[in-house]
Amino acid sequence: MENVREFVDTSGAEPVRGFLHTAPTAHADCLVLTHSAGANCQAPLLVTVAEAFAGAGLTVLRCDLPFRQARPTGPPMRTAERDQAGLKAAVDAMRRQTGANRIYLGGHSYGGRMASMAVAKESGLAEGLLLLSYPLHPPRAPQTLRTQHFPALKTPALFVSGVRDGFGTIAELEAALELIPARTGLMAIEGAGHELMSKRNREELPRLVVDGFLAFAGVAAPS
Repeated sequence: MENVREFVDTSGAEPVRGFLHTAPTAHADCLVLTHSAGANCQAPLLVTVAEAFAGAGLTVLRCDLPFRQARPTGPPMRTAERDQAGLKAAVDAMRRQTGANRIYLGGHSYGGRMASMAVAKESGLAEGLLLLSYPLHPPRAPQTLRTQHFPALKTPALFVSGVRDGFGTIAELEAALELIPARTGLMAIEGAGHELMSKRNREELPRLVVDGFLAFAGVAAPS
């Protein structure tokens, strides 16, 4: 991937580390994308989605959350505040270094949850959210909803979820989205589970996500 380079910025409250995808035709928009609790920014889903967005003209930073920078394996342990601060630092770094007109923020599972919580605290942080496999509740515990911050979300958010996701059914997500005052969208991916990308859909999924998000955000793909 010739359009990808390692990215490090230590000027903010939290260090930013990851990989920057530059678009062949600059779109003047940027997406900051991060990973789930069990992965890092090298997760195949993030890499393929980032490449697809770069191909559509956006600059993309896929970055490691602070908990993953601190240790290469294991889940986050009481690091939510730092992880949200890390995403804010990543967005700030992209504003400084790319001069992007609009910056979008997103992530897979835990990463998407941290992105949505960061934006709920600071609505002007990003112009839109891309939430891949939002972990609405733990598997087999539908009563433990992770929606406390939803009423504070003032930023448009597109949710992309597999119809077989054990962290929340499509019907449960539809009900939860009613709590969000901002504009929302929900893309249901047939046959997909929480991992979202599989051998069956790896060719079509990135384009579905990119086309769906650009349409939701009102961004025209380059001709």
